[in-house]
Amino acid sequence: MRSTRALAVSATAIAALGLTASQAVAWDTSSNIVAMPSAIARGGQLTVTVDGCPQGGSMTSRAFPRANLSPINNHSETSKGTATVNSSATPGAYDIRVHCTGKPALTKSAAFTVIGGVRGGLGGSSSDGATPTDMAIGGSLVGLALVGGGVFWMRRRAESRI
Repeated sequence: MRSTRALAVSATAIAALGLTASQAVAWDTSSNIVAMPSAIARGGQLTVTVDGCPQGGSMTSRAFPRANLSPINNHSETSKGTATVNSSATPGAYDIRVHCTGKPALTKSAAFTVIGGVRGGLGGSSSDGATPTDMAIGGSLVGLALVGGGVFWMRRRAESRI
């Protein structure tokens, strides 16, 4: 029983040491690139936060021109920057490449997605929306509701005459 307890304590200590060691190494390089919002329309502003980037740097993507990263006050290891997505960017997922001062470059694949615009004309409808069959079913349901309401109203009117 003592050996089981000792083994459990040893395993826990090794696991704790392994977790803290990986965190200590993680701060030697840039990590954890976060782009907000993760889905953005063309021309929108994207905010990027990078951990392990205490002196700032720059970021690039095919969807926006080079933008600066600045250190965040009260967060000694984090930098943040804002970029405006090109109005000509095509819809899809985009990578972000971060260059922190004095550290190797880091790329986050599919960090954010550029969404397409709304199709115009006829109230924004498109061939992907309601089909003529859907419209016929909806119109029939509205017609049935009108007939049902009329029957109910006529019945209530007849009851008041009795």
